[in-house]
Amino acid sequence: MKISVIVPCFNEKDFILKTLTNINLQKQKFDLEIIISDDHSSDGTLDLLEANNNLFDVLIKSEINQGKGAALKKAFEIAKGEIILIQDADLEYDPNEYSKIINPFLTKDADVVYGSRFTGSGPNRIIYFKNRVANFILTLLVNILTDLNFSDVETGFKAFKKNIFQEINLKENSFTFEIELTMKIAKLKKKIFEVGISYNGRTVEEGKKIKIIDGIKALYCIFKYKLFN
Repeated sequence: MKISVIVPCFNEKDFILKTLTNINLQKQKFDLEIIISDDHSSDGTLDLLEANNNLFDVLIKSEINQGKGAALKKAFEIAKGEIILIQDADLEYDPNEYSKIINPFLTKDADVVYGSRFTGSGPNRIIYFKNRVANFILTLLVNILTDLNFSDVETGFKAFKKNIFQEINLKENSFTFEIELTMKIAKLKKKIFEVGISYNGRTVEEGKKIKIIDGIKALYCIFKYKLFN
C-alpha cells in the first residue's frame, strides 16, 4: 500500500531537512511517496530543498504565498498513494509515529485517522494555554454540530483514504482548511478514528505561525460549513 506523505512548507529552513530525514527513515516500514508543497518560502528553504532533492519525490513550488490549505490542495491533486498523510514541516509531529496513524487503515478499515495530542501517553511539550483553550472551544463546537466526539480537530497530523478527496470540494487556503476538511468529512459518514500522539509544540520565537485571528476565522468556518458546502 503506497502512502503519500504531504509536507506543506513555508519558511522552514531550520527544520525541513531534519523532518525529511526522519520521514525517509520510515521507508523501512512503509512504501512512501514524499511530496513537498512549498508555499513560496523566502528564507532559503527552497535552496536547501533543491540541494537535497534525494530526500523527496516531488517538489511543488508556489509562485505566491497562499496559505497551508492552498499548499495541501496542490499536493492532493498529484498524490499517487492510496493513503494521504499530512506531515507538518516543523517536527511538532513525529514521523516515528506513522505506525500509529496507519494501523487503523490496516486493522479497522478506517477512512480517516486523526492524531490527537490530548489522548495519548507520549510526551507533550507544555506550551501556550490560550492555544489549548481555543482548540477546546473549536473542538467542542465541531462535536456539538456534527454529533461526533473528536478530541483535537486542529491537529496537523492526519491521514485519509485518497478517495475521500474525490467526494469533497475543498475551498479554504489558510489554516481554516483544517476546520473545512473536518466539517465536510463529518457529513460523509465515514469511519473516523483517533489515535494518541506525542506533540513537540514550538513557540512563536521558534517559528510557530498560527495566530489568534486564525482561531476566529476557524470559528466562523465551523458554522459556514455546517450550513453550506
